[in-house]
Amino acid sequence: MMKLAMSALWPTYGIWRNGAAIGTLAAAMLAGPGALAQTPREAELEARLNQLEAAVTALKGELQAAKADQQASAQIAQKADDRVAALENKPAAEGFQIGGTSFRIGGFVKMVGSATRYDDGEMPGGALGKEFYLPQQIPVGGRSSHDVIGHARQSRLSFETETPVGAKSLKSHIEFDFGLATAPAGAQRATNPYTPTLRRAYFTYGNWLLGQEWTTFQSPSLLPETTDFVGPMEGTVFVRQLIAQYRQPLGDNLSLYLAAENPQTETVTPAAAALVDRDNDRMPDLVAKLAYKSKALEWHVAGLMRMLAVNREEQGGARSDTAMGWGVSGGARVAFGPQGRHDVRLLATYGRGIGRYLGLGAVADVVDDPAQAQRLGLVSNLSGYAAVKLGWTDSLRSTFMAGYHRAYYPSDFTVPGLADKAAYSLAGNLFWSPVEHLDLGIEYRHAQREVVSGLKGQMDRLEMAAKYTF
Repeated sequence: MMKLAMSALWPTYGIWRNGAAIGTLAAAMLAGPGALAQTPREAELEARLNQLEAAVTALKGELQAAKADQQASAQIAQKADDRVAALENKPAAEGFQIGGTSFRIGGFVKMVGSATRYDDGEMPGGALGKEFYLPQQIPVGGRSSHDVIGHARQSRLSFETETPVGAKSLKSHIEFDFGLATAPAGAQRATNPYTPTLRRAYFTYGNWLLGQEWTTFQSPSLLPETTDFVGPMEGTVFVRQLIAQYRQPLGDNLSLYLAAENPQTETVTPAAAALVDRDNDRMPDLVAKLAYKSKALEWHVAGLMRMLAVNREEQGGARSDTAMGWGVSGGARVAFGPQGRHDVRLLATYGRGIGRYLGLGAVADVVDDPAQAQRLGLVSNLSGYAAVKLGWTDSLRSTFMAGYHRAYYPSDFTVPGLADKAAYSLAGNLFWSPVEHLDLGIEYRHAQREVVSGLKGQMDRLEMAAKYTF
């Protein structure tokens, strides 16, 4: 029977010798019931088949492992890319730290060149009005004159610190420029040795601010962009002085400010138009301001109360004189247009005895006339400005501005003829920022000053500026 079975399978023996199909058939026969005994050749083929299956299985395992490793590597690479992107997008740390205090240095370098024509006189050498627009220094009553001047005295340097103290931070700010220091005689002969001037020096903790800072009666953020130091000087409040200020938030973007500030009385006498500084004040100037600030809208309303004083006793007189001064001011900035690139800025101020606060001391607070029984005559003031900024592109913009000031002297007091009575100015500029932190601007300004006697003086100025902010 065995011989019959072998003879029946003999035709397939050649196929069995040639490939894996033979091995498969043999394996099937051996695995089934009544399987035949293997020959050495069959055993060898089965062993080789098992080795091949094991190799294929191992190869599949290696492929799966390689695929898993590739996926893991891709995940690691993606995580690395995400971390790199996060680091690149993270704002760079500003300043440096020593101990528990962070320090930051900032400021800008600004160069200004101007050509000016005065219709009615000549500006004295070294006068601040040559380098900044000061309406009270426009010449009157003379022949026309011209000057060309350049300087870098508006350059600024500031230092800021922040120290965590409990749940709050103690912060400070110190800032210098060279703007209001009078240049010494011959300053432009070899170099321009302008003396550093302290602008601001204060610290804050919680809601308190103590030190030299912009008066609470003013909102500097409303000032328009200009090549000049201020721009519409005659129309703005402009004072930096020692203040003790408390800020109370009242809601989203709305705050109430209360402050006591350094007093100083400025007088004018019938004999001379020059302002006289008086240091006889008996109480600080008191200011209250309600202010709102958001990206698209900013406004404030402020009130000022002052006790003005002149000490007669130190001048050999019998008594001292006082007068109560007051003022109100309101301003706004409204952004409009695509991406808020345009805005309108407005400011209006009225008061009595507040001349020191307007236009860098444009007029006196009071008239000091010893011939009057009431020796201090309050000077009333009305001032304001309007400005429109047009953002032509992200890097190109213009501002058009107008400023006005009018002083009203008491009618029963004698006032010197050269005392300032009124001033106005009109200006327009074009600024270009070719790269970040660099501003290039050109501006034209026409201005007029009028004094009590009726004399008038006009000024026309073309000015260019370049500023790098760091």
